[in-house]
Amino acid sequence: MTLANSSAPVPLVDRARELRTGLFVLVVLTAGAYLPSPLYPAYQNSFAVSDLAMTLIYATFALVSAPALLLFGSVSDAVGPRSVLRVSIALAALGSACFAFASGLEWLLVARAAQGLALGAATGAASSLISERTSGRVSGAVLASTAFVAGTAAGPIAGGALAEYAPAPHVLPFLLHLVLLGIGWRRVAKLTGWAPRTGRWAPTRPEIPPGTRMVFTAAAATGFLAWTVAGLFLAVIPALLDRSAQGDQAVIGGILGAVLICSVLTQPLVPRLGTRNAQLTGLGALLISLGLLAGSAGGSLPITLLAAVVAGAGHGLAYGGAAAAVDAVAPVGERGAITGALHLAFYLGAGLPAIAVGLVTLGHPLTTATSWVTACAAALVPPAGAAVVLAGPGRGDRADRGRTASLSCWSWDSSRGARRRPGHRSRSRSSWRTSSRCRCAEWCSPVASRAGRCSRGRTPSCTSPGTSAPCG
Repeated sequence: MTLANSSAPVPLVDRARELRTGLFVLVVLTAGAYLPSPLYPAYQNSFAVSDLAMTLIYATFALVSAPALLLFGSVSDAVGPRSVLRVSIALAALGSACFAFASGLEWLLVARAAQGLALGAATGAASSLISERTSGRVSGAVLASTAFVAGTAAGPIAGGALAEYAPAPHVLPFLLHLVLLGIGWRRVAKLTGWAPRTGRWAPTRPEIPPGTRMVFTAAAATGFLAWTVAGLFLAVIPALLDRSAQGDQAVIGGILGAVLICSVLTQPLVPRLGTRNAQLTGLGALLISLGLLAGSAGGSLPITLLAAVVAGAGHGLAYGGAAAAVDAVAPVGERGAITGALHLAFYLGAGLPAIAVGLVTLGHPLTTATSWVTACAAALVPPAGAAVVLAGPGRGDRADRGRTASLSCWSWDSSRGARRRPGHRSRSRSSWRTSSRCRCAEWCSPVASRAGRCSRGRTPSCTSPGTSAPCG
């Protein structure tokens, strides 16, 4: 799929405004998705539901957003982000309304499903918009991942504070969120520079370009574990702290927010460290946090807070490094679909371990279930680290500069399954192609070529033919 930009260039002022719109919408949608996290213990007491039911309510979001990521990622590539973001905002409004008027378990399930569809649809579209409208030293992937985590942090902090100190604790947070969604709707309506693509869209499986699959696999594994740790905090820690009477809803929201605030603070370090070093450092911090969490299982507030801070630092480096690594190799015309596929791993990481905890609680206490699942997650960290090492130096590492320049002087012909020498123009429409100066790689997606509209996009590693800097 190719992103349907209009041929006219977008003025600089409009680019800045649309960049802010993409960031605002992504923050608001993620904040709404995690706004109810500190409220789960109160919902559980009010509706008298089991631990398994509560973890399923939390995980419904991740399980519903997974297919939405794959479906709407390619929609964004086909029609542009404006229509997709409008649908996302409408679904998020439905979710907040269901939470505001919830009177039973069914309302919570519908609300979480709507939120999952909303954020799943918006992730690829907003990330693609941010990447397309970013100019400067900070990459679009870093901005998008920072906005995503900033919203995830703002949600539980705001939800916990409003629930503890404001009236109507289960209504007011969601009414305020509806107001923010209304602002987002108006901002999205002003997006320009996106023309509908001729032809019909059809759902397709994201195709990871040859030569980037090891990077994608390593990033998906790293991101899965990063969101596993965050998901355990968001889904399980509120109930553990509530039962041990170690904090009110504001304290619970603060601890959950600490995870994501620390993540936001460490993500700007990703460009300096390079994507590989960032992922490896983040995985090390996640391993320490999982050890602390497995040992305490929420039984000690100071240890839980320490685990939250370490988890946040590791999450920011691991998640930010994974997103930046994939963004650096993703062809422009396929970015929405590939970003959606990557975030599929992220959302599954946030949801599946929470379900595992709920299933274990059928025969064991919640503290035991939490310790077991965190120990299993810790055992997956070394293989993920090995995958990152095998994937090779990340963008920003010194070793990568020469490697990227070397690799960019080859092209990949997927129809013949062989590398071709510089300057060779393959007859296949599905191929990597390089300029005669070995500076820029072009990708013609198989989907576009089958439709007879093969659009070539400059990869992020391109430099202009007249420059002397190496590719990358």
